[in-house]
Amino acid sequence: QVQLVQSGGGSVQVGGSLRLSCTASGYTYSSYCMGWFRQAPGKERESVSSIRSDGRTTYAISVKGRFTISQDNAKNTLYLEMNSLKPEDTAMYYCGAGRSRYYCPPFNNWDWGQGTQVTVSS
Repeated sequence: QVQLVQSGGGSVQVGGSLRLSCTASGYTYSSYCMGWFRQAPGKERESVSSIRSDGRTTYAISVKGRFTISQDNAKNTLYLEMNSLKPEDTAMYYCGAGRSRYYCPPFNNWDWGQGTQVTVSS
């Protein structure tokens, strides 16, 4: 059983920065795709950024140029560096990892972190 444990997040003012971490444990972890998602109150969960095992990354248009996803395979850790934060970035952030080494499965076949709150105030 894989566990994804998140850290980071918190409250910051507009224009500030935060870094989220997501560490996998349970067994040697090698997922083809991992990513960060967020859910604001009253809204659906949305994809923020993803990374594949070959290094390819994707970003939501709303965060492109401000957020950076990365991973440290030696530490089994996924990161999300968030800069120039805006009030609309306020949400609960979740990391996730697909349960496959070879492709990105549907989201019902992903493991999820516990979530961490990010609040950006003006």
